Amino acid sequence: MSIKREAYLCLSAMLRAREPKLLTRERAERMLDAGSFEECAKLLTDCGYADMSAMSAGEIEAYLSSRRDAVFAELEKLAPDRSVVDVFRMKYDYHNAKVLVKAEAVGQNGARLMSRSGRFSPEKLSALYTEENLGQLPAVFAAAIADAKSVLARTSNPQQADFILDRAYFAEVRAAAQRAECPFLSGYAGILTDSTNLKSAVRTLRMGKDLEFMDSALIPGGSVSADRIVAAGDRESITALFANTLLERAALIGAEAVDGGSMNAFELACDNAVTAYLRSARLVSFGPEALIAYLAAIEGEITAVRMILTGRLAGINPDVIRERLRDMYA
Repeated sequence: MSIKREAYLCLSAMLRAREPKLLTRERAERMLDAGSFEECAKLLTDCGYADMSAMSAGEIEAYLSSRRDAVFAELEKLAPDRSVVDVFRMKYDYHNAKVLVKAEAVGQNGARLMSRSGRFSPEKLSALYTEENLGQLPAVFAAAIADAKSVLARTSNPQQADFILDRAYFAEVRAAAQRAECPFLSGYAGILTDSTNLKSAVRTLRMGKDLEFMDSALIPGGSVSADRIVAAGDRESITALFANTLLERAALIGAEAVDGGSMNAFELACDNAVTAYLRSARLVSFGPEALIAYLAAIEGEITAVRMILTGRLAGINPDVIRERLRDMYA
């Protein structure tokens, strides 16, 4: 049963009031132009961040992860429909599953690589995995973990295990969007799928892999079907599939990347297309769109802050960092 848009009225108002505190491109540029790392970090305090000017790279990472976790936890309690927040938590569950499967395969403990941002704590997921008690997890997630573990044991190919988990992740995202009966969330799932598939197709062609490999890497459920992408087969035909979509420019840059052009510029264009979709939520006064856009904006912001701060701390040229920054929601 769908939740009425009016149920999001108060939450939408709260999030709209917070949007002016989000990191803008202008502030990111000021951070990059700052004379020192310390000055760069202090510029973030106006966005509600703690002063990170004396933190190490590890401390910055821990702080940013905890900030993201706190936002997820708060909005999970306030959201009329938890499945909206679950869409953003899921990818961390699947990241953790990849860590567990690969760590077991090489006889290592991957606990330090696991995230606390998922629906299940690292401790719970690890225990269920070790005890082979995956029945307590969502059926799609549990089946994907078992399949990935089996494939990795049989083939010693971690990439194939990743493909299995990636397909299951997107299947869960689509299912959550359907449960929420939210067209904007379904659209977000769709453009994420399209962006991921375009990246996979370009990488496949760039590496000279065959179409069978491409097919194994693609995700069902996008507005451009995986079958159509495989049938297209070459860069010109694939580019044509994305004409008149938000990914049209990214596809054109991808065609250049196939022949040795910049993969960073291509992947940047893909991610910016997703941001362009999310920005359309600004036109909606209230509803789940405000929550979806804010959650995505926070994730994008934390990625940008991490990139800028750790880059400046390591002495990386600000222009190099600038080239890798995605568009901001704010």
